[in-house]
Amino acid sequence: MVGRIGFDLSEVPVRVPPDSPLAPQWYRLDGKRGEKLHRGEIMLSVWLGTQADEAFPEAWHSDAHGAAGPSAVASTRAKVYFSPKLVYLRVAAIGAQDLVPHDTSRPPFDEPLLVTVEDRVGPGRDEPLGRIMLPLNAAMPRHDHFGKPVEPRWYSLARPSDDGEKKEGKFASKIQLRMSLDFGYHVLDESTYYSSDLQPSSKHTRKPSIGILEVGVLGARNLIPMKAKDGRSTDAYCVAKYGPKWVRTRTIMNTLNPQWNEQYTWEVFDPCTVITVVVFDNSQIGSKNGDARDESIGKVRIRLSTLETDRVYTHFYPLLALKPSGLKKTGELHLAVRFTCTAWVNMMAMYGRPLLPKMHYSQPISVMQLDYLRHQAMQIVSARLSRAEPPLRREVVEYTLDVGSHMFSLRRSKANFYRITSLFCGFASMAKWYDGIRSWRNPITTMLVHMLFLILICYPELILPTIFLYMFMIGLWNYRFRSRHPPHMDTKLSQAEFTHPDELDEEFDTFPSNRPADIVRLRYDRLRSVGGRVQTVVGDLATQGERAHALLSWRDPRATAIFIFLSLVVAIVLYVTPFQVLLVITMLYLLRHPRFRSRMPSVPFNFYRRLPAKSDSLI
Repeated sequence: MVGRIGFDLSEVPVRVPPDSPLAPQWYRLDGKRGEKLHRGEIMLSVWLGTQADEAFPEAWHSDAHGAAGPSAVASTRAKVYFSPKLVYLRVAAIGAQDLVPHDTSRPPFDEPLLVTVEDRVGPGRDEPLGRIMLPLNAAMPRHDHFGKPVEPRWYSLARPSDDGEKKEGKFASKIQLRMSLDFGYHVLDESTYYSSDLQPSSKHTRKPSIGILEVGVLGARNLIPMKAKDGRSTDAYCVAKYGPKWVRTRTIMNTLNPQWNEQYTWEVFDPCTVITVVVFDNSQIGSKNGDARDESIGKVRIRLSTLETDRVYTHFYPLLALKPSGLKKTGELHLAVRFTCTAWVNMMAMYGRPLLPKMHYSQPISVMQLDYLRHQAMQIVSARLSRAEPPLRREVVEYTLDVGSHMFSLRRSKANFYRITSLFCGFASMAKWYDGIRSWRNPITTMLVHMLFLILICYPELILPTIFLYMFMIGLWNYRFRSRHPPHMDTKLSQAEFTHPDELDEEFDTFPSNRPADIVRLRYDRLRSVGGRVQTVVGDLATQGERAHALLSWRDPRATAIFIFLSLVVAIVLYVTPFQVLLVITMLYLLRHPRFRSRMPSVPFNFYRRLPAKSDSLI
């Protein structure tokens, strides 16, 4: 050691941007015993900073001094990343001419745009006839759908030789292409159900921001030890993604209750978006080659439309990890979230505008193409961020974007089924209430319904105002029971509490499967049984629709004759009878006393059940 210098922290000045940087000064070095050295000075600046300080991302933190290697130290620092700008490239191959078959090797596909014309000479055998490599600046930019169509152009194809070089010839083959860079689309790199950005790629057509989102990553508690085998606890860090901006907190080493106390802000362009915050364990600490995968601890999603403006939400959000071994609570994340609206009128007007840019509706892209393009966009984003310094690792990006959400999962299928059934709970309650009315279980309520119905029949202009007034009163009544906290991951809704271990193992299996043949056969048989039940339900729905179609198709001549004769009679009765009288008679018939009812099915029901369907024509 040449010398050292010490500072009294109580005398160190505090600097808060936009204050000017402190000027460096010369300090004389001290010896090992604290005596002043006759020679040796060091120039430096000392101050107490905040997270807003420009030196904060590059600063060494006291808990990272024991990290092994400079690469591991770099992975413990806070960092802000931005997703690359993505644009859809539309290429339409219109035609080609003067093609000459030629035997050559397959050309490489490592350029930005490589167009190859191949000849199908046999099953599974294609021979290239020519190729052309085009730079992206050759494509015409399109910022909206109002511009004139892109004109096609002819390009000369080069005939690749065996050594990979272009072969000159007297006549060149040509191909006609229409190329355009569609800046009017929004390139989807995450699921539309919890997308954080809906703006088009073109800056010319983007709307101004409507607010500011502030997120404070305060800390976490009761994290599970991720490095228990190594005698350590957890090296936790957070990654938050909203729009194209990614933020990564510093790594708090070897603790189950980390405290980050970092704040980040984003511009908000649409309130119907979702911010995603994930917690990971930094596996680069102590890693020898730096190839260890960071393990996920949990994820939190917050939809901005569920937040009240200018209110600070400070809560502990549960962190849940779904592994092949089952569901496990891995801790709680402490967040402070505030959504500040700067343009109230524009924000309210957003609810009446399309969710995606106009080109998605004027020139729509098919669902299959969108799924393929979304997967490619995810791969581009993860590859670009993994090359940053320090890198945001691929597994972190894929977990944040939820790359595997489109894969089949029996657990998700059950969750979606129960979501659908829960939607019909209201209709089931109304049917139960109607059955109680028509069964006269409470005679007073049934009489009140009779009186209300007669009033609406006498004054039909009150029907619509009554319905909307009823919805208004229900909304006011439910305001008392509104949620005070943003929603979080629901284990019951996700059907993750009592999922069979084999179903979880199937969900985390690769595609294609790498499990033994007997396990794959067992899962296939199980899927067949589930598919059989779905097939039965779909067949019953198709049968009911075909019976309705058979009313006028004369497939059953007698049933169609009865129906058209009754239709004529009903038309005459409705023509000569006042409409209010018919409604009163219908209401009195439907709500008649059980003493005047029969337990046998009604005549219209029996008639409809006897109509033919196409199920008897199935093989």
